[in-house]
Amino acid sequence: MLSEATLFIIMVAAFISLAAARLPIALALLGASALGALLGGHGLAVRHLVEGGFLYLDAALIIVTAMAFMAALRASGALADIARQLVRAFGRRPVILLPALMLLTMLPGMLSGSSTAAVLTAGGLVGPVLMALGLDKRLAGAFIAMGGIYGMIAPPVNLPVMLIGAGIDVPYVGFEVPLLLASVPLALVTAYATGWPLLRGSGADTAQALAAMEKAQLVRDGDARGLLAAAAAAARPARALTGLWAWLPLLWVVVSMSASRLAPGQWPDLGLALTFAVGTALIFIVSRVPGWLAILQGALRQALPVLGILVGVGAFIQVLTLVGGRGWMVVTLLSLPAAWLYLAAAVGIPLFGAVSAFGAASVLGVPLVLAFLDTGSVITITAAISLLAGLGDLMPPTALAGIFAGQVVGEKHYGRILLTCALPALLTVALALGMILLA
Repeated sequence: MLSEATLFIIMVAAFISLAAARLPIALALLGASALGALLGGHGLAVRHLVEGGFLYLDAALIIVTAMAFMAALRASGALADIARQLVRAFGRRPVILLPALMLLTMLPGMLSGSSTAAVLTAGGLVGPVLMALGLDKRLAGAFIAMGGIYGMIAPPVNLPVMLIGAGIDVPYVGFEVPLLLASVPLALVTAYATGWPLLRGSGADTAQALAAMEKAQLVRDGDARGLLAAAAAAARPARALTGLWAWLPLLWVVVSMSASRLAPGQWPDLGLALTFAVGTALIFIVSRVPGWLAILQGALRQALPVLGILVGVGAFIQVLTLVGGRGWMVVTLLSLPAAWLYLAAAVGIPLFGAVSAFGAASVLGVPLVLAFLDTGSVITITAAISLLAGLGDLMPPTALAGIFAGQVVGEKHYGRILLTCALPALLTVALALGMILLA
């Protein structure tokens, strides 16, 4: 019989090898889980694989409904019009425009828990604007790459925290303030650092920035003329969400989430999944966008890779617990000197995130949070560990945030974007360690 340490090492090595062989992350996790169960003397452990696959069902429902909400927001024209409004209002005041564009970049990540979703949706709008205003491809790419990562960490949806919480039996409640402190200050610093050339200028050319958005055709799904043309073909009247209407769906999400906490008993706690579902229905009703079923199907296709990872991570953690590898890791970390624990968190989690940020949160995040429990608040510590896990999307060879940011801004050598992200990444590690120390 193999020892718990050996089984842990074999499962992690199998996961990394399968992922390096270009197997989808979800299948790599399931393959490593099945191998661990076999070598641990439990056969295929089908019951544990299935049970673990449903471990993050709540998070999966949130992801599906959040992606549908973002797809509806984009198709209705709301997301594009919000970008236009920001440029028109603050184009000559970059000190306000930069943080506004950063928050817009973060928005899809905040709602879906995915940095990739943020870079490819809002980043696709913000990138051309930044370049039209005067930033080069390298700085614009770093702006939206870091914005996607900080959006992934910011509330209301933080998947690494959900993964860690499920592993240590901590509900996803009370994380809003720590996650805001972990993400928003860094996002603002990054916005001003990467947008420094704009701050030194005399102001933005608003017309040029808006023209860049149209020329790149990155707002085609939200263009009012396109909506009306599609509606005419379908013999249905449509209305793009512009002006104050563009903010209505986001206002609903904020009100629904806040009212249940500010007025308990008077406003029902709908939960995130139902809040996003109602918001999606609200968008389709108000805007009357044609082809809503195709929009929802596209959103589901975008969510499937993340859903697969959640299933794989759940099965991996379940089998790792079954064979004793998780317990061995916790005991080992608890026996390490404090300095080594901080080093493991600062270096190990981001590097493991090169394979999967979610895998880093579940495989290393869970035992590290348990090892740090005696230092302070579990909520603050978990938020800090999730911040480190988010940096995994910058780590090559996968470097999802950097690669997709390069595609959005037209930078062929995404390594230049990653080098520009080095300073914000180091600040992120410093803040995360500081949160743990002061927890």
